[in-house]
Amino acid sequence: MVYDVIVVGAGAAGMLCAGYLAQDGREVLLIEKKDNPGRKLRITGKGRCNITNKSSVKDHLDNIQPKAKFLKSAYNKFFVDDIIAFFESQGLTIKEERGARIFPESDNAQEIVDALHKFCIENNVSIKLNTNIISISKDQDIFTLKDSSDNNYRCQNLVIATGGCSYPVTGSTGDGQRFAKSMGHTINELKPGLVPFNTKGDLAQRMQGISLKNVTASIWHNNKKIYEEFGEMMFTHFGVTGPIILSLSNKVADLPIGELELRVDLKPALDHNKLDERILRDFNEHGKKKFESILKLLLPNKMIAVCSQELKIPLDTIVNQITANQRKALRLWLKNLTFPLHSVRSFKEAIITIGGLSTNEIDKNTFESKIIPNLYFCGEVIDLHANTGGYNLQIAFSTGFCVAQGIKTKHNIS
Repeated sequence: MVYDVIVVGAGAAGMLCAGYLAQDGREVLLIEKKDNPGRKLRITGKGRCNITNKSSVKDHLDNIQPKAKFLKSAYNKFFVDDIIAFFESQGLTIKEERGARIFPESDNAQEIVDALHKFCIENNVSIKLNTNIISISKDQDIFTLKDSSDNNYRCQNLVIATGGCSYPVTGSTGDGQRFAKSMGHTINELKPGLVPFNTKGDLAQRMQGISLKNVTASIWHNNKKIYEEFGEMMFTHFGVTGPIILSLSNKVADLPIGELELRVDLKPALDHNKLDERILRDFNEHGKKKFESILKLLLPNKMIAVCSQELKIPLDTIVNQITANQRKALRLWLKNLTFPLHSVRSFKEAIITIGGLSTNEIDKNTFESKIIPNLYFCGEVIDLHANTGGYNLQIAFSTGFCVAQGIKTKHNIS
């Protein structure tokens, strides 16, 4: 048979799109290469699923790269209140947390997947799992999709919603970008996004497992600060990770990572003068104690030995024997804990994909290809990415909805 629409990829964008497309009774086939829909969606937000961010269109666009304004039309049609209303109509209770982030009340991402799956089933979407599409062709007005078992699927309208390359175990392996390229589209370089850093040396590794809150991390190039983030981070066996590290990785994706430095300010609430006064006061009050006692006032316990080693001040040194230069070295270490960067981690650990289908080649209202009629794209396959906080899923939901609306309007589907 020839389907009205085939949607390839049963993720956030694909399921929402397929469900809306089938509401009018048209024949819609949703194809997924894995054994269950929403594999990546289930692990987002550490399994809690940060659905969106309850902030303004401007705030969302400020958090999106590289061409955020491309989404203005989509956001005017389907935005935060719309996706919240959608999930509430599916029986979910939604909550708002710090930073205007929106989650399911249950903190269970599976509920989001189930709601989208249910939406498709209720609207009679045909769903085919464990089906790996390997090629797509078009003859006159009909698309033909071939899977790895040599089966063919035909349709009048085709939607590519296969995601990017991040977390390939979930099925995101760049298929959509490959299909788009084979059909004449431009694919901007694919890179891991929202991803940890590998650092040079062993300083981070010696503090493996230590989590820091309320610190400032900044990226430096040629001794010039270019980006800065405040919040939480963690040291690992390979380098650094955590919310502010992931955000910084997005901002430096186009820079030579090996030439950059990460500097961590462990005491951002105190400038150098105030921190010096604080340290001097502690020295005066605890002059007869050991250096270790001072560090306990300033650092997490697991960082104390490392600090002592780096400054070459033994922990059993009596405080009043520490020189002014050593006190200055301590202040600088606390304010400029420095890690030369080596590289970013791989797509296996990336939350999103940077790069993808060029927005120059798709319509900003319908997300239809400007090259091939009746070919549409939504979600992470497009070269649009955002910071953490629910912004990336909103891109998926908004583009998925707009594709469905675009197909209905073009083909006079009520």
